Amino acid sequence: MRVLTIEDAKDSLFLRQQCKDFTPEMLASPEFTALSELLLATVQHPTQDGVGIAGPQVGISRRVVAVQRFDKPGEPFEVYPNVRIVDQRGELSSGPEGCLSVPGLRGNVLRYRDIDIQYTLPAGSPASSSAGNSSAGRAPRILPAPRDTTERIQGFTAIIFQHECDHLDGVLYIDKVIPGSLQNRD
Repeated sequence: MRVLTIEDAKDSLFLRQQCKDFTPEMLASPEFTALSELLLATVQHPTQDGVGIAGPQVGISRRVVAVQRFDKPGEPFEVYPNVRIVDQRGELSSGPEGCLSVPGLRGNVLRYRDIDIQYTLPAGSPASSSAGNSSAGRAPRILPAPRDTTERIQGFTAIIFQHECDHLDGVLYIDKVIPGSLQNRD
């Protein structure tokens, strides 16, 4: 997928829009699965140097992000639909940020290192199932309905979630950069 950038006027306007939630029907669709796979392929493509990506960065005005989970074994990339930050704890700390949609620049931003996120587990998600698989050849497995869940995130991964969730509200990191810290990445 093409990553939208502020270098293009139409892209820049799109990146400034508020995103909408996915409906349960949308989350259960093959299109959501395809979108998730495309988000992951885009952020992990060798031409990118990203640790996260949000729907609007690829032209999708929906609340979805793909984030590299540095706080989990293997540091996997995972997709989070309808994600929101619902709590922030501790003091703000300054750190460098860049963005696939703001090529060539880097700047320091104040972020929390301890947050809670809320997101929707799609229907049939293993984490949303309290019932195990049925025995082979017996009753069909009943997939659970989508449900919201909350998770505590800390450290660098918390910073990534804040950056990506800002995208969902039409905010870019350059809007929050500490004055005087913005510089060319090269």
